[in-house]
Amino acid sequence: MTLGLRKIVLLTLIGFVFLMANIVVVANWVSEFGVSEFAQNIKNNYLTGTAITIIVALLILLVNPKRTSGSKVAGLVRRCPVCDHVLFSRGSYCSGCGSKV
Repeated sequence: MTLGLRKIVLLTLIGFVFLMANIVVVANWVSEFGVSEFAQNIKNNYLTGTAITIIVALLILLVNPKRTSGSKVAGLVRRCPVCDHVLFSRGSYCSGCGSKV
């Protein structure tokens, strides 16, 4: 993890803690501006069960189930494309079937 990413994570966590500490103030602010009523109106009019089902189906169809060969899976773990054996090492051959990875 780079230093810049650590700083972003730390600032996000600090902001989250401040938000949770003032949750009553934030809830009153949201209620005062009518955001919750607007969200309820949108949910009642536009988010029917059919719309949610279509959105979920499109999200499932848009995801690529195959990983590219150059992608890192959890950083250290890879799978053999021939026998689907889990490879923990960075070797170029599978220990299960002996094929080149």
